[in-house]
Amino acid sequence: MTFNQPQTLKTIAQIIGARMVGDENFPVFGTNEIHRVKNGEIVFVNHPKYYDKALNSAATVILIDKEVDCPAGKALLVSDDPFRDFNKINTHFTRIYNFTEELHDIEVGEGTRIHPSAVIGNEVKIGNNCLIFPNVVIGDRTVIGDNVIIQANTVLGGDAFYYRKLNGNFDRLVSVGNVIIENNVEIGNNCTIDRGVTDSTIIGEGSVLDNQIQIGHDTVIGKKVLIASQTGIAGCCIIEDEVTIWGQVGMASGVRVASGTVLLAKSGVNRDLEKGTYFGPLAEEFRQYLRKEVKLKNLK
Repeated sequence: MTFNQPQTLKTIAQIIGARMVGDENFPVFGTNEIHRVKNGEIVFVNHPKYYDKALNSAATVILIDKEVDCPAGKALLVSDDPFRDFNKINTHFTRIYNFTEELHDIEVGEGTRIHPSAVIGNEVKIGNNCLIFPNVVIGDRTVIGDNVIIQANTVLGGDAFYYRKLNGNFDRLVSVGNVIIENNVEIGNNCTIDRGVTDSTIIGEGSVLDNQIQIGHDTVIGKKVLIASQTGIAGCCIIEDEVTIWGQVGMASGVRVASGTVLLAKSGVNRDLEKGTYFGPLAEEFRQYLRKEVKLKNLK
């Protein structure tokens, strides 16, 4: 999430009541998660396992729950609960509407047709010559390009599935990101595309999604990607250009799939994949999978 205008380290520290380490006038431009964080942004960390990763990331400000040495050129915000305070920063600078307030800042391009039963949030931009079918839900801050088709009952911009266990209950990390649908994308019926926690979930230009597909928060789908029905893609994945994903593929969080890859039906992806054709519950190269099956058959 990028702030409307740059803030200072002191301002952020005062908002959350944290102790700051660094120049109080240190500039802060926004917040982000570790996998998308950029120079000038805040990242949070609340587990020793990830301290080094956060401190050595592109983040300029680290919101952390322990006194540590501050890396050169960076600043720290020391908090007793970084998860809570990350939410506090995000909701301070991003208003959460949840379809409860009168629509405003809606832009709709020429030639676009939206069925009356569609529900649209605030700060939504829809391009030219789009078709929005019945019962589509378009969440706050969604950006849709030109010549996009979104079929019935699809939801763009639902909350991210991102929780921690706290006092025996689940505590949600508030989603203040958005969804971006680029030009010439087609999305089928009953698809759900979650908005980013602090950044954008992106569907690349010319991609086509079948029915009943789930795409998790902050995932980036490349250009001209084809995804068949009942595929589930977790958050923070990178699907590069011209990948083909057949039905009922499941993908774990944070994996990258190289351009031109084909994932055959019911494959499970739990690691990064180089270009190729894959199949199996733990996706493996298809010819290798067939050779293994032949060997197993010959053992009988």
